[in-house]
Amino acid sequence: MSPEARQRFLDQVIVAFSDPLWNEGNGQAHTLAKQRAVDRLRGHFNAIGRRIFLAEGELSVLYPGEPAFCPDIFAVLDVPQPEDDERMAWVVADEGRGLDLVIEVLYEGYRKKDLVDNVERYARLGIPEYFVYDRKKQQLHGYRLPTPEARRYQRIVPQGGRYASGVLGLDLAIENGKLEFFYGMAALFGTDDLIGRLKGMMQSLEAKAEQAEAQVEQAQTQAEQALTSLQNSLLAILAARGIACSDDDCERVRSCADPETLQRWLVRAATVGSMAEVLAE
Repeated sequence: MSPEARQRFLDQVIVAFSDPLWNEGNGQAHTLAKQRAVDRLRGHFNAIGRRIFLAEGELSVLYPGEPAFCPDIFAVLDVPQPEDDERMAWVVADEGRGLDLVIEVLYEGYRKKDLVDNVERYARLGIPEYFVYDRKKQQLHGYRLPTPEARRYQRIVPQGGRYASGVLGLDLAIENGKLEFFYGMAALFGTDDLIGRLKGMMQSLEAKAEQAEAQVEQAQTQAEQALTSLQNSLLAILAARGIACSDDDCERVRSCADPETLQRWLVRAATVGSMAEVLAE
């Protein structure tokens, strides 16, 4: 196929997949489930430093001699995905490899297509793993080729409600009405989860800072009260013993902010006979 003929073919495929009669919408529930899954997978593979190409129902897939199709989610391992990716389709003949995994999200669509037709088709194309998330019925179906040469899927038997994906190195399960991915025992986080956690951490830090500030203010208040108590006690002893205290001397006592100095003056006030002796250095 010449480059011109290939481009015409791609244009026809893109127009066909853009036809609203062919591409009947499944609503927000379907769209959000796809976005949520891809967000978690992309974040995980970025975190472990492994490249993965992920498409979320935007790219048609072209296998040689096969009708084009557009999976809800597909993955190809060890293929970079630049931010300015200009692919209009995944053309197996050009890429040199087919898909590693497909996930279909079933909500209001044609059930036989995902649960019967695609099971046969994807196995025939040699796609190693295929999962169907039946969001409406809250069921998960997993299929795997037993060998690279096999062209018939075997069902993945869940263990403890989890379906192991050898391609992703993750487990899939439905929890609390959502498709979740598990790396070991830990569920993968999405962008919203991380933002929520960061907000929670910030709020916790702010609360601790406010608490620390309140404690500092309380300590300052207690220190000021202790100083005032020492000052009042000293002046009371002077008055009780009849020791004359001039206005300047009283102001010196009131302005003294050193507890040790006030305590020293307080001890002297109980034994000496004049203000000069009390304030002596």
